[in-house]
Amino acid sequence: MTIKVFGHKAPDTDSTGSAIVWAWYLNEVKGQPAEAVLLGEPNTEAAFMLTKWDLPKPAIIDDVAEGQDCVIVDTNNVAELPPSINDANVIAVIDHHLLQGGLKTKAPIDITIRPLACAATVLIDLMGDDTAKMPDAIKGAALSCILSDTLEFRSPTTTDHDRAVAEGLAADLGIDISAYATEMFEAKSDISAFSDAELIRMDSKEYEVDGTKFRVSVLETTAPKLVLDRKDSLIASCADVAAEDGVDQVLLFAVDILNEEATLLIPNDAVKSVAEKSFDVAVDGDTVVLPGVMSRKKQIIPNLKV
Repeated sequence: MTIKVFGHKAPDTDSTGSAIVWAWYLNEVKGQPAEAVLLGEPNTEAAFMLTKWDLPKPAIIDDVAEGQDCVIVDTNNVAELPPSINDANVIAVIDHHLLQGGLKTKAPIDITIRPLACAATVLIDLMGDDTAKMPDAIKGAALSCILSDTLEFRSPTTTDHDRAVAEGLAADLGIDISAYATEMFEAKSDISAFSDAELIRMDSKEYEVDGTKFRVSVLETTAPKLVLDRKDSLIASCADVAAEDGVDQVLLFAVDILNEEATLLIPNDAVKSVAEKSFDVAVDGDTVVLPGVMSRKKQIIPNLKV
């Protein structure tokens, strides 16, 4: 049986690239038939990565069949996985997020969760000396993942190891990291083709805090004005997305990569209260700027209070 390798819903660069990298490893090094698949359309930066490195876009699936062999990368949160994931045969989880719980497996499995900024960094470590066999396209995908998740080493999640792995890959490829990261972030910042609801869901995760369900959405951009110019319509869409997705509130952060700050949209009094309690700020109006906040994983999720 071909192993399906996939990351989370609303696939970003790391979730897309890591699935491709690990499927290559299983196929070409371990001799195990594997296929990278996606749980939705890749975002604009991930799509840029696929084009840049001439990688075919993986097939998009809605669910997995009972007994299907699977490897999960870049998440362990069942809310971000196919509806039937607990009926599939999950054989490994490779991740860099906090342990959520909820996955049920058919047998003991390999689980690797490391406190690094990027799932692709974990994959590189697990491959060991076999990384020397990676073709340029796979190295390019791994490099893209690390630069994306670390925001070119600006994110507080960045470790010295993430940086060292990225610099090694860039050297192998003859890539200037700053120039390449600029290309990636420009691609990520182009939001013109997306509806408000698509933007809200594009890079989002569901989390529950003291019984309140949130969709925590992050738009990382070098052009925050393009997001904030749509502020009124995005705020109006937050209520619709919350109702459609069965969550209580949407928290939408526009992360300014270059100025290293986030702007949280404030659609209602409930989100205003969350912002004030979580980030120790006074909210006056329909946005609030949070200096230094760039990481959902390290700075947003752990601080949420209701």
